[in-house]
Amino acid sequence: MTSRREQKEALRRQRAEREAAAAAAARRKRRLGIVAATVLVVVAVVAVGAVALTGGNSNGSKAESSVYPKESIPAPKSVGLQDAAKAARCVLRNYPDFGNTHTTAKVTYKTNPPTSGNHNPVPADDGVYTTAPPKENTVHTLEHGRIELQYKPGTPAKVRGQLKALFDEDVYHMVLMPNQTGMKYQVAATAWTHLIGCNQVNDNTWDALRAFKTAYRDQAPERVP
Repeated sequence: MTSRREQKEALRRQRAEREAAAAAAARRKRRLGIVAATVLVVVAVVAVGAVALTGGNSNGSKAESSVYPKESIPAPKSVGLQDAAKAARCVLRNYPDFGNTHTTAKVTYKTNPPTSGNHNPVPADDGVYTTAPPKENTVHTLEHGRIELQYKPGTPAKVRGQLKALFDEDVYHMVLMPNQTGMKYQVAATAWTHLIGCNQVNDNTWDALRAFKTAYRDQAPERVP
């Protein structure tokens, strides 16, 4: 016959086993919770990185490739800005500084595309856009020394692809975007207080835009990496 002492010992062992199983289950649940939270954090970081890699453009690479099909442009020639612009039949314009005060209001600029003026406190990121950021943000980007390549709506796909090819030659401190505010030029490039505008694109256009970039990149009031 089992003694009372043995019965109590068996009950104690059973209770200890149940408590140990419950503690192990709780530990597993906590570990799973930590893993799930870590996965969510990683996914969020990757998503933010993906947006940043598109230069502020959330449309994605598929949309970008449809707007900017793969094209090639003539190899660069050694030519100065004035001669290159003349050969390309593009106009060069140098403007005064129209202001640089920060504002969250809409701004009416004195040129199109804008070359300076009061602007939003947040600059647009460098990179390629299929939809342009607000002009108040892109003017701030000019103040940081960037070159902005622009084209008007209706520009042929080939020309858009050629602009992307030019952009890809040297992406440092560069922006490529449509101008959806009534710009009269087919393509243009701006720097702080400077503009080159081309009514039509020809083989000489690319050297003119290259020379403009060389002359005015990082020549703005604020040098920002």
